[in-house]
Amino acid sequence: MRQKTNRKIGLARALSKLGYCSRSHAAALILAGRVSIDGKISRNPENPVHGRSQIAVDGKEVRASEKIYFMLNKPRGVVTTASDEKGRETVYTILGERSDAEAKLPEPGESWVAPVGRLDKASEGLLLLTNDSEWGAHVAAPETHLDKTYHVKIGTLPDKEFVQALLRGVKANDGVALRAKHVNLLRAGEKNCWLEIVLDEGKNRQIRRMMEALGVEVLRLVRVGIGPLTLGDLAKGEHRALTVEEKRMLDRAMRVRLHERD
Repeated sequence: MRQKTNRKIGLARALSKLGYCSRSHAAALILAGRVSIDGKISRNPENPVHGRSQIAVDGKEVRASEKIYFMLNKPRGVVTTASDEKGRETVYTILGERSDAEAKLPEPGESWVAPVGRLDKASEGLLLLTNDSEWGAHVAAPETHLDKTYHVKIGTLPDKEFVQALLRGVKANDGVALRAKHVNLLRAGEKNCWLEIVLDEGKNRQIRRMMEALGVEVLRLVRVGIGPLTLGDLAKGEHRALTVEEKRMLDRAMRVRLHERD
């Protein structure tokens, strides 16, 4: 890789920005002595890279990868990690990209994508994956306030006070205040119902923590939208590339939300 500017960034971040691997995976490669700058091995992930520095892994120059943007309908029971110490199925198994071991330390020339944020094992639905690490960080960042839409089946029939509590905000069992942006009843049975819940805070396991604080059981949790992007009719376990217009819509939505917060 030859950098086009004199702006200094760390070596691990430089590999990530090129779409080669995640920053943590880059750090592992560097510490293993597999990465060089201008022909010299570097074992420091924060080693500054600037100007026309040449980065190589195992002696092969790293060039900027084509940016990849995928959406996946994650099934329940699949974990959103590159590898799992318990041997559970991961999103990489579904993508068929590579084995878990290879995902930890990708080989030169292989495509690499990482999940944008997370869905826990019991949750399902829309998950984005990309090798554009900075874009993914912006989408997932709570500061972006990009709406995330969920369909949630709960083990109770909500009254007006229950809905208002979600909108006002509840204090989770760990003391953190959490709230929903919108709550709508989709359908109800005799003992349970489906709610549509929109969040714009992006906090870890937010819906489950709110429901736990209110003493309500979550039976299913499906993410169906991120900003203007919807899951649509993508089958469970299937994935596809985002269209150019879908990527543009997400970018516009992030710019609008950031402008509203300024």
